[in-house]
Amino acid sequence: MKLKNILIVTEDVERSKKFYKDLFGLEVVSDNDGNVILTEGLVLQDKNIWKSFLDREIIPENNASELYFEEKNIEAFAEKLDAYEIPVTWVHRLMHHSWGQTVIRFYDPDGNLIEVGTPV
Repeated sequence: MKLKNILIVTEDVERSKKFYKDLFGLEVVSDNDGNVILTEGLVLQDKNIWKSFLDREIIPENNASELYFEEKNIEAFAEKLDAYEIPVTWVHRLMHHSWGQTVIRFYDPDGNLIEVGTPV
């Protein structure tokens, strides 16, 4: 068995496609009416479709998982986030770990937690 994709739920698929392209360079691989596969294996699922599959409430900012990206120039990326047209909700800005890695955490527009760190 092998892990193929990571799926996150979004209120607005078009906004999320733009967000992940603009900030992370992810491109659309497949777009099937509310189910979008991006490069790197990230899948965007329309909230209403997902909710109908699960028959449960969607809980944004639940802090139970995160998407992790690496970026060499994290200070420039933090500035890019600050300047982005859709304000992000920060969990914390630049944080320096004792093992030498610098990370930031924030939520995407739908409350999915994202961490960006310098390569380890």
